[in-house]
Amino acid sequence: MTAVPAPDPGPDAGAVWHYGDPLGEQRAAETAAVLVDRSHRAVLTLTGADRRSWLHSISSQHVAELPDGASTQNLSLDGKGHVEDHWIQTELGEVGYLDTEPWRGEPLLDYLRKMVFWSEVRPEPAELAVLSLLGPGLAEPTVLDALGLDGLPDDRAMPLDGGGLLRGVPGTAAGPPELDLLVPRADAASWRHRLTQAGVRPAGVWAFEAHRVAALRPRLGVDTDERTIPHEVGWIGGPGVGAVHLDKGCYRGQETVARVHNLGKPPRMLVLLHLDGSVDRPATGDPVLAGAARWAGWARWSITPSWARWRWRCSTRAARRDPADHRAGRRGRRGDRRRFAPGGRCGRRRTGRRRAAAGRNPMSGL
Repeated sequence: MTAVPAPDPGPDAGAVWHYGDPLGEQRAAETAAVLVDRSHRAVLTLTGADRRSWLHSISSQHVAELPDGASTQNLSLDGKGHVEDHWIQTELGEVGYLDTEPWRGEPLLDYLRKMVFWSEVRPEPAELAVLSLLGPGLAEPTVLDALGLDGLPDDRAMPLDGGGLLRGVPGTAAGPPELDLLVPRADAASWRHRLTQAGVRPAGVWAFEAHRVAALRPRLGVDTDERTIPHEVGWIGGPGVGAVHLDKGCYRGQETVARVHNLGKPPRMLVLLHLDGSVDRPATGDPVLAGAARWAGWARWSITPSWARWRWRCSTRAARRDPADHRAGRRGRRGDRRRFAPGGRCGRRRTGRRRAAAGRNPMSGL
């Protein structure tokens, strides 16, 4: 089994892209169980009596009373409400664990340390590796035995023998089982061996990304840019649901969150496209056209190809009537007709500012 590295440069540089059969790995994530090594992610810890109330005051989520064993998403915004950082936060045993994108670990740690002031809290880097488990096969007795479990946990976290933790991933209740292990880096290889011996198939981050996109879960720096606000990518919601609680205030960027929520019209929306076929597949950044010439948005991130269909992220501002009228083009050229996601996700009317002619980006100046 040959490990193929992820593209470099790229958001997952340093990780395994796939093990020679990316479509088979994606299929196994849907029908069996896979293990994805995401140890390139950065993990931080917060200790001290004020860790929850302090983080509550400078982030978008309501975490002042986050109970032991709970996990949630959280954000740091700039003064205009643009997303700067996104992390998964877990509270367990008087310690807060934050894991974030590989390239945001040091900037996030620097920001947190600058904001300590008089609070009793200590942000520190942690030598923990993130191992993600996906698929219905996680309920098999051999896998549960390898994890030391009697049954699949809900979204609660629990400590692991030898250090680290196991948690259900917040916001994934509607999909197949998904667990994260945060284990000491020195023990990551032994955990991988133990789980593969139990029948869990190794998979690369390509399979994980296909799963993430299909589940409509945005990723910082991949589905976002420097102007993204939480409403545009579906990060609104309380603990276990989203990353922004609407019943709290006094954090940086809160004014924008409240204003857009009250108006109900975010400037852009991230949507899911399903593309049939493999000819003239648009690249990331290509324009998406509505009808013959109307600019509707652009492709943010492609997952090539899933074992079921092509899946696509698209940022868009156009008001749409007929999903069949939308086209994905390359460098302004129209491509083949594309179908949108089932359930009308891309067919629902989206409102925004006046649309510009094709080839012109109406996002400039925002």
